[in-house]
Amino acid sequence: MEALKAGTSAPEFSLPSTPDQRVALSEFRGRPVVLIFYPADWSPVCGDELALFNELRDEFAKFDASLLGISVDGAWCHNAFAKDRGYRMTLLADFEPKGEVARQYGVYRSKEGVSERALFVIKPDGVVHWSHVSPIGVNPGADGVLRALESLSGGTS
Repeated sequence: MEALKAGTSAPEFSLPSTPDQRVALSEFRGRPVVLIFYPADWSPVCGDELALFNELRDEFAKFDASLLGISVDGAWCHNAFAKDRGYRMTLLADFEPKGEVARQYGVYRSKEGVSERALFVIKPDGVVHWSHVSPIGVNPGADGVLRALESLSGGTS
């Protein structure tokens, strides 16, 4: 399985953000979206990765970019995780069918039943601008995403 590359249309999805609310990728048309696929709530590396993105919210806001974290955990688990850590970004549950969206983006680890640690920058027109898959135990940081957003806005990359 290979992650979607730049120039590919980002597959549409609608996933639970809470037990009774869903979020669709199409809701963000007209502005950049950063998809943060991560293996599991409560893992140390995932917590560090999401904490970094949460802390840099103002930097992403300069590009009018929306951040969406996605894992195979359920909405109740996401809610507890986000509340405990003080995250102010949307976490989406790719829970049932398990990993369906991760599969569409080419970042599902079927042996482990989790997603890869992967980042996608989606352009305002719904096309993948940049993607990166990191080793599952390594926090990729946010520099690549920020450079990709800068290049989208007409800056250097």
